[in-house]
Amino acid sequence: MKSLFRFFTWLMLSAPLLAGAQQVRVLSEAVDFSGDIGSSQRKTVILQNESNQTKTYFLKNVRGSVGSSQKVKVCLNDQCFDPKKDLAKISVKLAPGEIFTDLYLEFEMGIAETRGSFDLFFVNAENIRENFVVEARYEVANGSSTDFLHKDITLSEIFPNPSNRIAQLDYELVNPKAKAKIAINSFIGNPIAEYDLDPERKSLVINVTDFQPGVYFYTLFVDNKNVVTKKLQVKK
Repeated sequence: MKSLFRFFTWLMLSAPLLAGAQQVRVLSEAVDFSGDIGSSQRKTVILQNESNQTKTYFLKNVRGSVGSSQKVKVCLNDQCFDPKKDLAKISVKLAPGEIFTDLYLEFEMGIAETRGSFDLFFVNAENIRENFVVEARYEVANGSSTDFLHKDITLSEIFPNPSNRIAQLDYELVNPKAKAKIAINSFIGNPIAEYDLDPERKSLVINVTDFQPGVYFYTLFVDNKNVVTKKLQVKK
């Protein structure tokens, strides 16, 4: 009887926190990282402040598990942080009604075949009852193929990489009705170029001679959904 009383007492005290209002919504779906050992991926997390007030949220903790050889970084614009070491530095400020697109997750697949999931738990700096969660999953495979497989498309790694003149992607649209494109962004997320993938062709050739030397990210979109993001390095 005493145990039951303690349980209900705990439930009543915890209810305000568990029922915290969510005024910032995560518009992007659960972040999925899937690739071979040694690869890395970068995904965008899209947030929207649905209130009429400016909101500041900080990363309170990371829940779940990340493999011992995998690494995750949280990036804000051009700054990336290790959530295990730089927890206090990771915060986002959103104006009323703002859709925020400068939050990214980078995931290094590591050296071991594994799978798992983790959540990033953000709370309002002024009211911890207001919170939102970014859900992420990962699967690391020990595959010999460098091709990326999707139900609608097969896509090769970009080559050569690094590149100083021409970079090429080979692909095959399994579903010719799917609309696929490649978007290239700078390291800090600025759009550089965008290419529609023609279902009648098998390769995309990109002229990078006008690109400044550095690291870029190319993203495959299928029917306007972010499928996978990988690195392209340009050198002179």
